[in-house]
Amino acid sequence: MILFVKYLIIVIIAYLLGAIPFGLIISRRVAHVDIREHGSGNVGATNVFRTLGARPGLVTAVLDMSKAALSVLLAVFIAGNEVFAVGGQDIHVQLAQILAAISAMVGHNWSVYIKFKGGKGVACFFGGLLVINWVVALIGMAAGIIIGLTTRYVSLGSMLAAVCVLLMLVALALLAVSAPLYIVYGLLATGLIVFQHRGNIVRLQSGTELKLGDKSAKVEI
Repeated sequence: MILFVKYLIIVIIAYLLGAIPFGLIISRRVAHVDIREHGSGNVGATNVFRTLGARPGLVTAVLDMSKAALSVLLAVFIAGNEVFAVGGQDIHVQLAQILAAISAMVGHNWSVYIKFKGGKGVACFFGGLLVINWVVALIGMAAGIIIGLTTRYVSLGSMLAAVCVLLMLVALALLAVSAPLYIVYGLLATGLIVFQHRGNIVRLQSGTELKLGDKSAKVEI
């Protein structure tokens, strides 16, 4: 019962932290606009970057990553020294991390503060992953950046970066370097990211997806 309460607290805190719409806050402070009324309508870093420019976009990305990272760090603290063994393996800390990381993404994507709207969870995904496995996170981010710059499609880079992370988590689990439970995290997170990009997938297929550097949605500030 105590473990269940701890996990519930972790989920609630992570969701509420993840739900903070930093993109909306920054757009209002920097340009006095509602980012939801421009570009894709999302409050994530990509739309802020495309609409308001590099600096606001970068600040949004860092803050979105930070709220997920903080959620995972708090989850480890809240989890404490309890033991939850499955198949002879203690998965207590790993489960707490995964619950926090996924809950932060869900909060970001469907924020209670803005009528359950939000972003696509990519920055949150990598923020939580930095705490769980910073090496995998950095490699995944590098892959996403390279793909995004090469193809000029941020959405494609984001989705393939998530898939890259998932494959790495599977490989590390098979090599007994990382906990197999993290594969579940990779599957859930990648599924969320692909789901949130379903509109982008349609536009990529039709050739109407906005490319990096397209200034059609740019707002002068």
